[in-house]
Amino acid sequence: MALQGDGTVFVDIRPLLQRLWPDPAKENVTAQEIAQAIALIFSNELSPVQTGSLLTALHFTGWDRRADVLAEASAEMRRAAAEIDFESLKAVVAQRGRPEGKYNGGLCDIVGTGGDSHNTFNVSTTSSILASSFLLLAKHGNRASTSKSGSADLLMSVQPQPAQLPRIKPSTIADVYARTNYAFLFAPVFHPGMRYVAPIRRELGWRTIFNLLGPLSNPVDDAIEARMLGVARDDLGPVFAEALRMSGARKGLVVCGREQLDEISCAGPTLCWQLVDEEDPSSPDKNKISIQHFELTPADFGLSTHPLSTVSPGKEPRENAEILRRILRGELPPNDPILEFVLMNTAALFVVSGICEAETSSMGSGDDGKIVKERGPGGQRWKEGVRRARWAIATGEAWRQWNEFVDVTNELPP
Repeated sequence: MALQGDGTVFVDIRPLLQRLWPDPAKENVTAQEIAQAIALIFSNELSPVQTGSLLTALHFTGWDRRADVLAEASAEMRRAAAEIDFESLKAVVAQRGRPEGKYNGGLCDIVGTGGDSHNTFNVSTTSSILASSFLLLAKHGNRASTSKSGSADLLMSVQPQPAQLPRIKPSTIADVYARTNYAFLFAPVFHPGMRYVAPIRRELGWRTIFNLLGPLSNPVDDAIEARMLGVARDDLGPVFAEALRMSGARKGLVVCGREQLDEISCAGPTLCWQLVDEEDPSSPDKNKISIQHFELTPADFGLSTHPLSTVSPGKEPRENAEILRRILRGELPPNDPILEFVLMNTAALFVVSGICEAETSSMGSGDDGKIVKERGPGGQRWKEGVRRARWAIATGEAWRQWNEFVDVTNELPP
């Protein structure tokens, strides 16, 4: 222990720091040891100097990009999150969810690591709203870190009435799902312990393990059925897929555009790593999760190829919010580059959820019932996902879901 002058007591992790550099493998450092040290940050039990040293050692040894470290550290981050009444949450989800195909009606998330330097439109956030036309969405996000317009910045700028994201709290999350398919979990509200490391991250000047932990640390992880996760470097694809598998995920898709883009790219091929639930008579539950690797192109969705320059407005949140509004209102041409960029990412989340495996279609008015059964890479119905996403826009269902969410957040207590 080391005692600070202001009375704060810190845990001394010098023995671990000395083993971390320069060769943690030689010193038999374990992922559990690293995760336990990171857990001290969330309770303000690690000094700023040793916190910076830990993040620096992990960065320059590359151990912050190991699947076991990410899995263990994200588990600690979720344990340190604000406490949620999961029994109440799961009861509401069970009542509201609409199982279809191989989708069981659970919560879904779509998120990216950021940091790809392309400054593309907020595609995963927009896709999450479109997807809420059929799925229950638990979008975990924050304000901008490496771009001009983060997911929270965007949603709190949509007119005529912005969403009040800070009002969604552990105590109100079940109330939100009682009335809408969509919820945004604002990171500062659900991960209060992150405030202790924020100034240190700013001073270090490089991306740390926390830039990678965020997408793996959705506070309602225990209730998530399916997720799509974008990474900004292709070498991180198999790492994140393995981290998801180690964390117990059964439905997941990790993507990285060939341009090192943390979304499915509208400009060319996208590398994909999908968790696949397979039969395995030798395992206790008769199933195992394997990782399938393949590539996707815009043509696999029945869509056109567009240069990233056409979907990289690099605009301020208010301007991107207007684009989001126009997408949800169906005001963009059907072949608009940003719209098609959003459609393919939304379609992929539909595929991961399992809803595209439905053999009948009764979405509502405007649905001709003609399922697109064609299968593409990974043996999946990517074009069926696009059909559903276009229906959500054309019928106004996506706009309706968004407005229900906005109304709920504005009625919650500050």
